[in-house]
Order: sequence, then C-alpha cells, then structure tokens
Amino acid sequence: MTPAGPSSPASQAPVLEVNDLKLNFGGIRALNGVSLSARKGEITAIIGPNGAGKTSLFNTISGFYRPQGGTVRFEGQDVTHHSAHRRAAMGLARTFQNVALFRGMTVLDNIKLGGHTRLNSNLLSAMWYLGPAKQEEMALRREIEHEVIDFLEIDHIRHQSVAGLSYGLQKRVELARALAMRPKVLMLDEPVAGMNREETEDMARFILDVQEQWGITVLLIEHDMGLVMDISNHVVVVNFGEAIGRGTPAEVRGNPDVVRAYLGGAAEAAAPAGPAVQEVH
Repeated sequence: MTPAGPSSPASQAPVLEVNDLKLNFGGIRALNGVSLSARKGEITAIIGPNGAGKTSLFNTISGFYRPQGGTVRFEGQDVTHHSAHRRAAMGLARTFQNVALFRGMTVLDNIKLGGHTRLNSNLLSAMWYLGPAKQEEMALRREIEHEVIDFLEIDHIRHQSVAGLSYGLQKRVELARALAMRPKVLMLDEPVAGMNREETEDMARFILDVQEQWGITVLLIEHDMGLVMDISNHVVVVNFGEAIGRGTPAEVRGNPDVVRAYLGGAAEAAAPAGPAVQEVH
C-alpha cells in the first residue's frame, strides 16, 4: 500500500455518485430521493438529526440495503445491485457507528481480516496454509505492521485482545481494519462518537492524514459539528430522508433551512467571526 498525495484540482471528479436514492421499510420511507457526490481526495460529511436517514444512506451505499429506486455509481460504474462484499473488493470500505470488532481476537488479527478481502489464494491452499497462501499472509502482515499500524500509532497494542482496549483505541483499530482493505473511498459512521476531547483530536488528525497523505476519499457521518466544520471540504445535510442543504462548511453553516432543522446553537458555536453565507447551492 503506497500512500498517495492529495489529488490535483483536475482530478477532482466524483468518485462516488448517489442519485435519487429511495429506500422504504414497509410504510416508512427512510430515504426520499437523496442525491450526493464525493469528489476524489476530499472529505464529504453527512450531517442531520437522529433518525434523518444517515445510516440508512450509508448502508445503501455500501450494499447492506437494496434501494427501491435510484442509483449508486462508484468510479463511474453502476454498483447499485452489487453485493456489499463486491463493493468492498472494489475499494469501498467502512466503519460502523457501534464498534464491530471480534473481541476475542488480537488487534493484529482484527486488522488482517480487512486485508483478506483482497487476497488471491484459493480455498484449498488457504485451508492448509500452503505456499501461495502463506506467502500472501506474511506479505499482508508485513504491510499492515509497517504501514497501517505505524500510521495509526497502535504498535504497542497490536498483540492485545481488543476486548481489553479503551473505546477510543477500539475505534482506531476499526479504522485500521478498514485501511487494510486499501480503500479508494473510506466511509466513517460517527468516528468520534463517545470519545473524549483528546481521542477526538487524535481521530481528526488521522482522518486528515488519510485524506492528505494517502489521497483517500472520505465520506463521514458525524454529530460533532466542530469536527465537521474543521475537516470537511463539503457537507450534505439530511433531514427526514431528504437532502435539504449542501455546500462548503461555511455555506451550510449559514443556510437558514439547515440551522432550523439541525444546527441551531451548534452553528453559532462553530461559526467564525464575519458574515455568514445565506445560500447553499
């Protein structure tokens, strides 16, 4: 895995495009025509109140849910009907709102599971740990240890069981597992939820490094408005299953519809001095 630099303006075409997504659960409409795009090498944040449809949107983009309407395009290819596993193999990785690690396994083994999505060994050689499978496994371990683990500063815990780690470290291990997949788009579902200030600052630094040093496109859901406004290039606001605003952090912060629906006092707390932009395009 060779980290890439940030993309140039000429390369900033959408790597992920969501068009008019509709998702129903019985008589409940979770998504009502949501559209968004994430440009290559940028951080796009999705915000909105609880129950707005943000995680349903993530689950539809990553392939866990099948929409009743609309399309998901990844690198120009329609992946709306691809399985979650196939999308992951194409380079669409994600973390979850609630930590989804194997608690009885070590940090290193949990991270290696992410890398297994791109191994080429057949079932027989993998079962008996024969030549090609063993070589691939050892190469994967070296890559993870020298790049992902060092990058996220978790070398000191790599042989520990994840069950004994703090919540903040568990979230970092989950990020490491996603990075081991060599993603082109990294989807983060509330990456700093439940963290203290120091843990939040560390995670924000890692997310920025993923974007700037590795050139990975980041799509994140987050309620921490300070974090969203500080690190995002683009923000999409969802409410009742619809996108009600989009733009730069400054544009979204000053949009009256967004303020009424969600931001409220959080917008004032995060706002810099000076006039706010009143229109979102």
